[in-house]
Amino acid sequence: MRCDITWFDNSNSRACRLLYGNILVSAHKILHVIPSVGPQRGGPSILMRTLARALSQAGMDVHVATTDDNGPERLRVPLGVAQHEDGATFWYFARQTRFYTFSWPLTRWLARHVHEFDLVHIHALFSYAALPAALLAHRAGVPYIVRPLGTLNRWGMMHRRPGLKQVSFRLIETPILRDASLIHFTSEQERSEAMDLDIRTPSVVIPNPLPSSSSACPRGQFREQYPQLTNRTILLFLSRFDRKKGLDLLIDAFVKVRAKAPDVALVLAGGGDPSLIAELRAHAERLGVASDIFWPGFLDGPEKWAAFADADLFVLPSYSENFGIAVVEAMAAGLPVVVSDQVGIHCEIASAQAGAVVPCHAAELARALLHLFQDAPMRIAMGQNGKCLAQTQFSTENVGRKLIAAYNGLLN
Repeated sequence: MRCDITWFDNSNSRACRLLYGNILVSAHKILHVIPSVGPQRGGPSILMRTLARALSQAGMDVHVATTDDNGPERLRVPLGVAQHEDGATFWYFARQTRFYTFSWPLTRWLARHVHEFDLVHIHALFSYAALPAALLAHRAGVPYIVRPLGTLNRWGMMHRRPGLKQVSFRLIETPILRDASLIHFTSEQERSEAMDLDIRTPSVVIPNPLPSSSSACPRGQFREQYPQLTNRTILLFLSRFDRKKGLDLLIDAFVKVRAKAPDVALVLAGGGDPSLIAELRAHAERLGVASDIFWPGFLDGPEKWAAFADADLFVLPSYSENFGIAVVEAMAAGLPVVVSDQVGIHCEIASAQAGAVVPCHAAELARALLHLFQDAPMRIAMGQNGKCLAQTQFSTENVGRKLIAAYNGLLN
């Protein structure tokens, strides 16, 4: 796949804000519809707040309609009433089922209000909220954009209930995509894989932004909380636990790493399916590396940034990843990264020399990890390159400017 990379120099924050002045920003009323903004659902849900804040600051009237879903839990939020958060208006509705995130109250609200908006931006497919949002917007003559969030990637279509997914794609997702004004992909790789499904709707590639919650943290706090990591080199995985993340590859590769670098500790941070976590723990026990793997659980806020600050190397060996929010966060923290060639932004990482890109193979992954652990100057250089990449190409200003241009292209 050919990767064309456009660089934007947004290092001057004053200049970044003025970029919006180069685009005619009308006071459009935009509705974002997303199944969940709960942190347990991972990067896309967390990033919804960053996108809403950026568009609000650019002068748009931004509303977000979602549910109280937060993975196995529920968000403790008022339901059915406007909540003003960072300049945007959030509307939360009760989910009736965790599977498919069905919400009848959300449907009723959309039926009453969708005609009031200039544009609807739908986030996710194969989840209930996309269906009424697209259908009701189309009936009301309101243009809508779909951001698939990686649901059209090859791995997901083949491994996520493939039979049910094929039926749903023909009957539900195909009409949603056909009637959309635009499809919003977050990487060229995501768009390339989706095109295998014969999708002909116009599309645009706009990356995800660095989350606005990103913040620097002094070194030492994470190690202080986990004394067993004292004087250890830390290899960090921080993401939602899911079979597509390649954690089986990572544990297999870690066996080879530990054999030649016994001071390395693997930190697996995240939440997810308890049965998968139990399976991974058992796998580590069988391979004899369980004592060198640490499971701090789901990390958010200051705890997450403390882990980034104390880590020496970040790894994400996913079998499928349309973007990779955690990778951008790691780069923003100055960490060199090792990712698989199935992570959507691997071309950008390779071109910026911000990390190593490997195939989904345990031996290749182990070789790349060992090479970087043995070359401290290279790790430092890659960390600096990654920080520059995160603060330029994936800055909120850059992404916000591209989104506004896409909205204006449809509405003006």
